[in-house]
Amino acid sequence: MKAWQCTVCKYIHKGEAPPAKCPVCGVDASKFVEIDPASIPQKTPRRRKPAKRTGQDPPPKKDLETKTPDIEQTFSKKIKSLLIRHHAHPVLVHTPNGILPAAVIFFFLAWIFDYDLLAKAAFINIIFVMLTLPLVLLTGLLEWKEKYNGVMTINFKFKIIAAIITSVFCAISLVWFLNDPKILTSSKSWIFILTNIIMLISAGVAGYIGGKLVFKD
Repeated sequence: MKAWQCTVCKYIHKGEAPPAKCPVCGVDASKFVEIDPASIPQKTPRRRKPAKRTGQDPPPKKDLETKTPDIEQTFSKKIKSLLIRHHAHPVLVHTPNGILPAAVIFFFLAWIFDYDLLAKAAFINIIFVMLTLPLVLLTGLLEWKEKYNGVMTINFKFKIIAAIITSVFCAISLVWFLNDPKILTSSKSWIFILTNIIMLISAGVAGYIGGKLVFKD
């Protein structure tokens, strides 16, 4: 059976022909290249402990070439490389995706039971999310450009739009509650709750598409 790899997200498809559309990033079949099925990485076996050196064995030569720093690589490129290599965006995005549901639930319960303490707890969570969003968006943009070559498929369009909606509605929720701490007891409270629900749904959409890109399924 033949094997095909997406040149954008590295998804591997097995079959006589490439898929019409990549199920992970959404590019068309023209972005797939045929690869040798034997080249597909398998599970890495456990490394054996190196044999003990005897006194007669010569010391291993140091690979000076691999340890020589690339003087042409700029500091900016090094930072970008480190952020992508260590999956900065998938790691950072767990903060808003984990805290936003709690914040929305707290706002909803405070609205239902008229409990001011829950509203304040939700507001504090929203503040924390807003502090992390710039880094989340920056690393996401960097990963899209560097790792996925900035392709604009339907998957990436949805992810970008969802991220923008999440950020905008989070800022609206923060500023709104800051200017009117009693919004949950006013006649416009349902609009405020709806704003937070839209924010949460958008974050979920962005997280779902991001998960497909990370886990390739």
